[in-house]
Amino acid sequence: MVPFWLRCADAWRAVRAYRLRAVFCSLSVALGVGAISIIVAATEGAYKQAYDMVDRFGPDAMLIFGESEEARATGRREKNITLEDVEALRQAFPTAYLVVPMSSRWDMIVAYRNRKHQTRLTATTADYSRSWSWPVTEGRDLTEQDVKGLRNVALIGRTIVQELFPDEDPIGKSIFVRNVAVQVVGVLEERGSTGPGHNLDDRIVMPITTAMKKILNEKDRVQAVRMRFVDATRMEHFEAEVRAFLRKRHGLQERQPDDFRIVSPREIVKFLVALTGSLVVFIGITGLLSLVVAGFVLANLFLLSVNERTPEIGIRRSVGARRRDILAQFLSEAVILTAIGGILGFGIGVLGGPLLKNVADFPMHFSWKAFAVGMVTATLVGVIFGMQPARKAAAVHPIEAVRKGS
Repeated sequence: MVPFWLRCADAWRAVRAYRLRAVFCSLSVALGVGAISIIVAATEGAYKQAYDMVDRFGPDAMLIFGESEEARATGRREKNITLEDVEALRQAFPTAYLVVPMSSRWDMIVAYRNRKHQTRLTATTADYSRSWSWPVTEGRDLTEQDVKGLRNVALIGRTIVQELFPDEDPIGKSIFVRNVAVQVVGVLEERGSTGPGHNLDDRIVMPITTAMKKILNEKDRVQAVRMRFVDATRMEHFEAEVRAFLRKRHGLQERQPDDFRIVSPREIVKFLVALTGSLVVFIGITGLLSLVVAGFVLANLFLLSVNERTPEIGIRRSVGARRRDILAQFLSEAVILTAIGGILGFGIGVLGGPLLKNVADFPMHFSWKAFAVGMVTATLVGVIFGMQPARKAAAVHPIEAVRKGS
């Protein structure tokens, strides 16, 4: 029996002898494997981003928006949650250790001396930073006294520090928010962005009582409520209970849709997985078609190679090589070529991944899984599409082959 390493050495010599065929076969496989590698990296990236977002959002948290799905789809603004609803939620759910109302305005102009900046105003309570696990790194946090006393104080994000206080300490300084003088008492930890146009550090946070009365002109309606529960494993149960509770408080009949919207960690994961699915289908079809085309290229080139190498096959058979030895040699050649294509394809995927990330802002995460899937796929292409030419080579009759060569 021919040792495995000797078989591989023979196959490698044959690959080097037919370099043009090797280049065509490897490149055709590389394109398909590159697409497959990007699929695996995109899927892993989406799941990684989803779970990173869940960690940041809070696995024990839910966010209740005071607008229906219909209002959200049509762009209509609704505020169907009142401060009384918030207090009722706090009383009805003792398992929620934080119940934090919030209202936001995106086009707020803040000014300090001769500098101005458009930012997002968030009106909330003293538990805001705790509810988002977002510590204050400079100064102090908002307090219950700030909320009850309608004090003109605020926390600011790092972007506002850079825009309004590039060379100064912002703590204790007064800024104007719609002509209302507000003292900066703290700076939030830098968080970065979650995508284009979603800079988390570009915000100012004020007591909800102050902002609603002096800036937002709201009496009792809020945009959202954030709740955090003591038991993160029962979030689906808590979500169902909160939904039933609010529907009853709002007097909704059985067939009426919710006039609010609940976002939970499960919804975040579902959204990103669905987004990934559409990309996977598109690139997956492209990748599979590329691999099928690569397989046919491989099969046709190897069939031509069998015809060209008939004398060689005859000589091998005449000196004792068995059919399975010829079969194994041609399959080894096919697998070596597709393995080279697999390595090149993974390289194409690694180079193409950042391009997709920059163009579509899609998360990519290359790991050993992407490489393993690419190599397994390449090997399967080599075995499946190389089998027919290998069988044809193994079936060559040695005497006829030698005669043809002479």
